[in-house]
Amino acid sequence: MALDHGYGVLRGTLSGHFRDPPDDFGRWYHVHLSVDVSGTNYEVAVDVDSKQSSVGVQWKVIRCRPSDVGPAATTGPGYHALAASSTSGALDHIRHPVTAFFRWRRSGWLFGWWRWLVLQPWKSGTYLDASLALESILVIGQTVLVWGEPFTTGSGIHNVHQNQGDPTGSQWWDENGIWQDGGVAVFGTAGELNLFVSKFTTQASKTDNSGHPA
Repeated sequence: MALDHGYGVLRGTLSGHFRDPPDDFGRWYHVHLSVDVSGTNYEVAVDVDSKQSSVGVQWKVIRCRPSDVGPAATTGPGYHALAASSTSGALDHIRHPVTAFFRWRRSGWLFGWWRWLVLQPWKSGTYLDASLALESILVIGQTVLVWGEPFTTGSGIHNVHQNQGDPTGSQWWDENGIWQDGGVAVFGTAGELNLFVSKFTTQASKTDNSGHPA
């Protein structure tokens, strides 16, 4: 099982962002990013659920090093297809060390490197809460990475959220798959990455090797 039109990461410069108008949007609510790649504008639609839906949204904002996301951090400008594997630079919100529920961090320069375990639970709230969390990391003019599915027409990325764990009977069951989750990461001024990932409350937090709820 996999996304219908492939999966990959987009690298470019964040040139703008805006929300769907509160009184003029479809079933799902989005924060839209404009990403410049050598003069070509890519539209990114980040689904943060709808105020008209009973489906809740969950998210994490994670500060990490570029090396924590693997090869995706060293790609050149543009869209790059990624294999559904742990070594390609793909994200998996359940399996990737940087987004998993538990995460090891390194520190302790004075007495040598040591590690401690950090709990990274999902935060829950409204589409406005999720929008604010995403917008908190967005800096115009900074380099941005976006993981998701490319548009079938035009230049853009969607399905920028967890793409596994949808339940039996869901219209997205056939798109369940591991190592194909979406996210947005913005490079900070000190070289760090600020990563936003999200999922919906109907999606499982534990899946099998096909991406179906375990």
